[in-house]
This record gives sequence, C-alpha cells and structure tokens, in this order.
Amino acid sequence: MSSHEPKTTSTQQAQLPSSPPKQENMLVNLGFNVLVPTLILTKLSGDEYLGTTWGVVIALLFPIVYGLRDFQQRGKINFFSGLGVFSVFMTGGISLLELDPQYLAYKEAGIPAIFGLATLLSLKTPYPLVRTLLFNDTVIEIDKVHHALVEHNSVEAFDQRLITASWIIAASFLLSSILNYLLATLIVTSQPGTVEYNAELGKMTALSFPVIAVPAMIMMMGAMFYLFRGITRMTGLPFEDIIRTHHHDTKNESDDKQKEKH
Repeated sequence: MSSHEPKTTSTQQAQLPSSPPKQENMLVNLGFNVLVPTLILTKLSGDEYLGTTWGVVIALLFPIVYGLRDFQQRGKINFFSGLGVFSVFMTGGISLLELDPQYLAYKEAGIPAIFGLATLLSLKTPYPLVRTLLFNDTVIEIDKVHHALVEHNSVEAFDQRLITASWIIAASFLLSSILNYLLATLIVTSQPGTVEYNAELGKMTALSFPVIAVPAMIMMMGAMFYLFRGITRMTGLPFEDIIRTHHHDTKNESDDKQKEKH
C-alpha cells in the first residue's frame, strides 16, 4: 500500500495546475473594459477635468491593465487577449495621433476579422483555435471524451463537427466585424483631439457590448451547444461527465474520504 501512496500524491500534484482557473468576474470585466472608460471619455474629457488627450490615455489604461492582469493570473499569452490589448493600443494611437476617424472604423472592423480568419486558418494546423475556445481541458474532460470517441469509432465524425463549429465561430467574428464598422462609422464622426470625439468614442464603447458582444456571444454559445451535443451523442457520455468541474468535485470527495480512512 505504501508504494502506491507516492504515485497518488504525485498524480494529484500534477493535476493541480490543470484544474479550472478561477471564473472571470463579469462585473469586473465590464467595469474595466466598458463602464469606467465610457465614464472617463464622456464625462471627464473636458478641459475642466482631464482634457482630451489625458482622457483618452487614462480611459484606455483600464482595459490594458485588465488584459495584463489576466495574463499575470493565467501565466501565458492568449492569442485573443493579446490581440484585444493590441486593439486598445491601436485605438490610443489613432486618437493621440489625431488621424481621420475612418481609420478607427477600419480598426474596429479589422480586429474581429483577424479573429475569424485566424480561426479558419488554424484548421490547417495541429492546433485549431476552436480547441482553445470551446474544446479545452479547462472545461472538458479531454482524455475521457477522446477515449469514448475511439471506443465508438467517432473520432473522424467529431473532427468534422469541430470544423463546422469553427465556421460558426468565424461567422460570429464576421458579424462582429460588420457591426463594429457600422457602429464606428455612424457614431464617431468628429476629429480626434476634440471633446466631441472623446464623447463619441465613449458612446461607441458603451454600445459595443449590447450591439456587438451580445449577438456574437449568442452565436458562440450556439457553437458550444452544437459541439457539446455532438460529444454526448458520439460518446454516450452524459453532459455531467464531460464537464471537468464535475470530475474535480467527485475526485475531491473521494480524496476526502480516503484521508478520513487514513
């Protein structure tokens, strides 16, 4: 019995880093990326407060700090988070250099378009982004699902489902690209460096969540539902056994019982 104890301990230690990360607080996310920047740009960018230049700089610092904090907590660079921070820097550059606001519309459309293109191009690589977004080991019991797919001779069918899910995700990014461009073109019409421009940029930031993020999230959830439904059908596993958090809860309970016996 004692010879097995070190193996159990090492296994548990090896599984600790792969446990699901702490869930992101949506209120904090919205606060740093939408609410606070919107308030600064619309209410505090006048000459009597921060001024137009410092208004833009301080407003954009909040999403940048949030992105860096996310990187520090997760310990690795996420492609989408990195591109999001790059997008914020681009917005700051366009604003501070006082370029034509049309460049902002191009940037707003370009970032989600890059997301969608990267999602499709990654299908030609060993690391498709759909696995990072939906089919990853922080959410799903990858090994259990893979073994069940092999047992049911469904590996190829599931790979095809991953490809279809990738196209759904790419379509959601295309929708975001179109809506981003329309929103930026219709709202941001003033020249950068003016109070009006900052106010319009703040208004665009505030509307970006309900107008752009919500429809894209609905499509993303549709892709997730499509993928999860395929997993349950092709493996015969119930949904509860696929989700990693369920596995860890069960495992922790069994570990506690074993400790009580000792």
